[in-house]
Amino acid sequence: MGRKIPVWQCLIVILAMVLLLMWSILVDDGGEPHIALILAASVAAIIGAINGWKWPYMEQAILASINRSMQACLILAIVGCMIASWMAAGTIPSMMYYGIKVISPKIFLVTACILCSIVSLATGSSWSTAGSMGVALIGVGTALGFPAAMTAGAVVSGAYFGDKMSPLSDTTNLAPAMAGANLFDHIKHMIYTTGTTLVIALVAYAIMGFFYASNNAPDLSTLDEITAFIQSSSKVSVIALIPPIFVIAAVALKLPALPSLIGGVFIGVPFMFWNKAAIEAAQGLELKNCIFTTLNNGIEMAVVPEDASLIIEKLGALLSGSGMQGMFWTISIILCAMCFGGIVDATGVMGTFAGILLKVAKGRGGLVLATEFSCIVVNAICCDQYLALVLPGRMFKESFEDMKLAPKNLSRCLEDSGTITSNFFPWNTCGATMRKFLGVDSSYIPFAILNWLNPLVSIFFGFTGITMEKMTDEEYARIMEAREAEKAAALKALEA
Repeated sequence: MGRKIPVWQCLIVILAMVLLLMWSILVDDGGEPHIALILAASVAAIIGAINGWKWPYMEQAILASINRSMQACLILAIVGCMIASWMAAGTIPSMMYYGIKVISPKIFLVTACILCSIVSLATGSSWSTAGSMGVALIGVGTALGFPAAMTAGAVVSGAYFGDKMSPLSDTTNLAPAMAGANLFDHIKHMIYTTGTTLVIALVAYAIMGFFYASNNAPDLSTLDEITAFIQSSSKVSVIALIPPIFVIAAVALKLPALPSLIGGVFIGVPFMFWNKAAIEAAQGLELKNCIFTTLNNGIEMAVVPEDASLIIEKLGALLSGSGMQGMFWTISIILCAMCFGGIVDATGVMGTFAGILLKVAKGRGGLVLATEFSCIVVNAICCDQYLALVLPGRMFKESFEDMKLAPKNLSRCLEDSGTITSNFFPWNTCGATMRKFLGVDSSYIPFAILNWLNPLVSIFFGFTGITMEKMTDEEYARIMEAREAEKAAALKALEA
C-alpha cells in the first residue's frame, strides 16, 4: 500500500486524461481514444509509483476493474451476433416495416420512448433494448424523415427509464446495496424524480414530433418506396418477430441475461431459412455454408441501387449487422478505460476528490449536489457505470446517515445521476455501446431529455426537500450501532 497522493498530483492525472482524450477526439484523425486512455493509465501508474504504490497492487486493481466489465463485454459480443441473426432472419426488417406502417409521424418520438421504456422495464437492460428495439426504431425514424440523433435521444431516454426502474436491472440492485436501502423502497422512491422527468420528456417529445412532422411531412410515395425497398431486401413476416418476444419473455421470467441473449441469437437461426433467398443473395453463398460467418462477421441485407435516393442509402446502411467482430472496437475501448479506472480507484485519486467535495457540501441540497456531481465525474474519469454507483455510494453514505436522511435518498441520487449519465461520455462503457448500437455520435445527447434532465430534477428535490425522507430515531440508532460495530471489528483486525 502507498501513501495518500497529493491533490496537485491527482490533478495531473485527471488533466493528462482530459488533454489526451481531447487530442484523440478533436485533433487526431479518426478520433480513436484507445491509446489516449492507455497513456492516461500510464501517467496514473507513474504518479502512483512515485507515492509508493507497488505495480503488482496496481496491476491487480486493473485486472479487478476489467473483471467488473467482463459481463458488459460478453453482452456486447452476443448482441453483435444477435443483431446479425435478427437481420438475416428478417426480424429487424419486419420491425421496421410494421413500425412504418403503424406509427404516426406526429407521435413517433413519444411512441419510441414509451416502447423502449416498456422493453427495458421488462428486460432490465438498456443495452438489450437499444441493440434490438432501438436499431429498428432508428430505421423507422429514418424512413419517417426524423434525424437519427433525435430518434436515438428518444430511444436512450426510454431505455434508461426502464433500466433504472426495473428490479431486474443490475444497477437498480447495486445502488440500494451501496446505500443500505431496500430494493423496492428504492424503486418506489425513484418514481418521484424519474417519473416526473419522464412526463416532462414525453411532453417535449410530443411537441417536437408534432412540429417536426408538420414541417417535414414524409411523402407517401417515399414511404411506399421505403417499404418496398425493405420487402425487396428481406422477407417481412409477423412470424419473424418471435425472437425478440422470446428475449423479452425470458428476461421478464428472471432468466439470466447472457443465456437469454444467446437464446435470442440461435432462435433467430431457423428463421434464416425462412429468409434463405435474401441471405444467399447478400452473402453470395449457400445458407448452410454461411450461418457461422453471418453471426461472426455480420451481413448486409440490402443492395442499394446506384440511383437511389439519400433516404434509401441511409436505410440500406441500417439493414446490416456487423456481427460479433463488429463489437470488438467497442470492447477494446472498454478494456482500455478499465485500465485507467482501476488505477485511479485503487490509488485513492477519486477518494481525494471526494474529500474536497465533502468539505464544500453544505446542507441537504449541497450533499445531493455533491453526490450527483461525483457520479458524473466518476462516469467521465473511471469510464464505468458501476464505479459511478460504488465510489460515490461509499463516499457519501455516512454523510447521508449523519443528516438522518433515509438510505433510499442516497440510492435514488446514485441512480438519478450515475446510471442515467453514463452514456454521455464516448469512452465510458455505456457511451461507447449506445453510439455503436444506434450508429450515432454525441449529437443525440440534447435529445436524450430524460438523461440530462433527471439529475437536475433530483437536485431540485434535494434543495427543496421534496420527498427527501428522514430516518426514524430507531433507524438512526440502529445504523449508528452498526457503524460502531464495524469500526470495532476493523480495529480488532488491525491489532491482530
